[in-house]
Amino acid sequence: MNKPHQQEKGSPKQLVVGVSGASGSVIAERLVRFLLDSGHHVHLVASKTGKLVTHDEMDIPQGTRGLFANMEHENLTEWGEKNFYAPFASGTAPIDGMAIVPCAMTTVASVAHGISDNLIKRAAEVMLKEGRPLVIVPREAPLNQIHLQNMLTLAQAGATIVPPVLTFYQHPGDSVMEQVDYVVSRILDHLGVDNQLFHRWGTER
Repeated sequence: MNKPHQQEKGSPKQLVVGVSGASGSVIAERLVRFLLDSGHHVHLVASKTGKLVTHDEMDIPQGTRGLFANMEHENLTEWGEKNFYAPFASGTAPIDGMAIVPCAMTTVASVAHGISDNLIKRAAEVMLKEGRPLVIVPREAPLNQIHLQNMLTLAQAGATIVPPVLTFYQHPGDSVMEQVDYVVSRILDHLGVDNQLFHRWGTER
């Protein structure tokens, strides 16, 4: 499949991170910080509910200007969810990939059925039509038949589904952040971003 804008794995990338209204905002925060620290440019889009949930989960005062507290960076651009003039709302923008983390089942359903009524969903639609990496991090349990069918539809369309599951073989102990780093590492892998956030299978400790 032709991917004209895709860069080499080690080079700086232009990436979109969408945050929808599901639990798990700490994963998004860790992902964005890692990308910025690694020299990549992040286009961050949160839905209205996504921002409310993020601020609640991370004890960020309501009314805070940005999505995350104390995260101002020259390579971070935040976009409103209704701003369809964002460059990545079109396939002509040189965007290297996108992750929706966390991804609510409402967003999963919309993207699976081509409903692009906000910038997160439109950007995801662009990734699929342009054949670029789209990573979906669904947050729901248990999953019903509709959830599973929608995720199958996305996988068949070219998205990668990365559920935030626990890992045990690396002996994470009691650290929640080690589990978060594992999930973030798997997201980064599928965005083509080098990382060593966890001990990989078959390597020396």
